[in-house]
Amino acid sequence: MPRIGVFICHCGTNIASVVDVAKVVDTVQKVPGVTIAQDLKYSCSALGQAAIKDAIREHRLDTVVVAACSPRMHEPTFMKCIESAGLNPYQFEMANIREQCSWVHADAAQATEKAIALVKVAIAKAKNLVPLSITKMPVTKHALVVGGGISGIQAALDISKAGYKVTLVEKSPSIGGRMAQLEKTFPTLDCSA
Repeated sequence: MPRIGVFICHCGTNIASVVDVAKVVDTVQKVPGVTIAQDLKYSCSALGQAAIKDAIREHRLDTVVVAACSPRMHEPTFMKCIESAGLNPYQFEMANIREQCSWVHADAAQATEKAIALVKVAIAKAKNLVPLSITKMPVTKHALVVGGGISGIQAALDISKAGYKVTLVEKSPSIGGRMAQLEKTFPTLDCSA
């Protein structure tokens, strides 16, 4: 069973003014697999990140859940934080209780219950996380263009002019597609070939 640490952010008053953070901490502390649940005033700050790192070391955590603001805003911050504490950065899950609870609910009880539910979902997901590793693969800068019609020819020329090798594949014995079958083109009446 993973050793999960759950950190609930006050975000100053952004979250704590609506969500009862202490109740969220008390409730999720009882979820099986949660080793520690703690609240932080500003989890994204240097002090907040230091508290997360200390908890990882002190409680030998292998997975971290942070309930705070949008993952789009701070997920990379927390992934770097836990990686610097020795954990795999993909052993991290985030619950957005700012935008999804405190900013959309005026009723504190409703916002708190929703926050508890979101954190429990994040914990359930965190139980199934597996460490990932970044793999580097060599890339051959070579393009394949399928279809030797006028669009395929133009695409192959453009890619070639950009400095890449191009292979143009056409199923017919000749290129040009439907354009090559026309005698003259409008409006100039030029020969299509």
